[in-house]
Amino acid sequence: MAILLSELYGKEIISNSGKRIGVVEDVIVDFEEGKVANLLLVKSDQLVRSQNTRQALAKNSVRYDKVKSVAETIIVGAL
Repeated sequence: MAILLSELYGKEIISNSGKRIGVVEDVIVDFEEGKVANLLLVKSDQLVRSQNTRQALAKNSVRYDKVKSVAETIIVGAL
């Protein structure tokens, strides 16, 4: 099933155990693979301005391969 990127923004992300993780603020797309790579819990410009971008990305994102379901909310498996 195809999903428009614009449909992801603002959706709440919840773990499959019911824990609220955050809200999608931005998306990282892997253009070489042609797929979404990460859902960001902060705007991407906040990551770029951080002193340690790699740590900030790990702390403020969810890898899209962990997504189990996208509906009114996004359900993810174990992080």
